[in-house]
Amino acid sequence: MKVEDQIKEYISSQSEPKRSEMQELHELILRVTPDSKLWFDDGKNSENKTVANPTIGYGFQIIKYADGKTKDFFRIGLSGNTTGISVYILGIKDKTFLVQTFGKNIGKASVTGYCIKFKTLKDININVLEDAIRYRLEAEE
Repeated sequence: MKVEDQIKEYISSQSEPKRSEMQELHELILRVTPDSKLWFDDGKNSENKTVANPTIGYGFQIIKYADGKTKDFFRIGLSGNTTGISVYILGIKDKTFLVQTFGKNIGKASVTGYCIKFKTLKDININVLEDAIRYRLEAEE
């Protein structure tokens, strides 16, 4: 199955209002970065056991591990969770950056070193979320 079809199926599988909000966020991210690589991670490990929520990925980065190995991965992730929606901003070295830069103005959201989690789009400032997404997609690191 093509990545675009997996993404469409995943978003369609969500209950409302999460389905509409994830579709809105998917479209927003595609507007910010229309030519970025799309990913879909079904959340299953090599033994086909679910270890994480399925995630839509956008952009590209190479993760370098301490042992010298590398892994291709996405920069932005979008995932539904039991309490709402998570937007992952991956690959920022300074783990305080998201909280310090976007945490105060984003609204009712939990902001960590790599994740912005919220119950509904009504709870957050979508422009601030877009700024965080844009920052990571355009960043050199």
